[in-house]
Amino acid sequence: MENNRGILIVVSGPAGSGKGTVLNAVFEKSDNFTYSVSATTREPRPGEKDGVHYHFITKEHFEELIANDTVVEHTFYCGNYYGTLRTVIEKDLCNGKNVILEIEVDGAMQIKNKFPEALLILVVPPNYEVLEKRLRGRGTNTEEDIANRLERSKEELKFFNEYDYLLINEDIDEVSDNIISIIKTQKLSTKYNKDFYNKFFNI
Repeated sequence: MENNRGILIVVSGPAGSGKGTVLNAVFEKSDNFTYSVSATTREPRPGEKDGVHYHFITKEHFEELIANDTVVEHTFYCGNYYGTLRTVIEKDLCNGKNVILEIEVDGAMQIKNKFPEALLILVVPPNYEVLEKRLRGRGTNTEEDIANRLERSKEELKFFNEYDYLLINEDIDEVSDNIISIIKTQKLSTKYNKDFYNKFFNI
């Protein structure tokens, strides 16, 4: 009676939260997770492969997919569309993979609306001062860019209550372990096993 369908996981966090590093650790520790490869209408950059880095499609095709509700979340940035294809995530979920979407708050809210069963995780630094320190520590951002990212973080964290879990990133190893534990627990939840009754009585 085990439910073999994977879980759709949305991971968000302000720039500087370390969510990318945390997810890299998750993938090193478990092979039961997969990234969802996004689609985009921008041109491939040198070395990028279709279906690996992005699914590269035309603007007309992307807009057609939006109209047909085949794109479950999307954004328009610098003249190009970026988004998640329903067919891609459904294939992985049906194969028992836990699909991770590393997306911003706007996309996360779109996913929550279309996939109420999705698990939303917010990764944040311990405090605002640490966030600013991490952004400055990169050494690649201008003062204007840092200011914009810090201001953006304030808007993102206003959606705090829309997420299922809050993970404060003080230790990469601990946070990645917590994500794996959360998914194991979620597999046992009644929310995820709504068809238990029918399976139990072979209805």
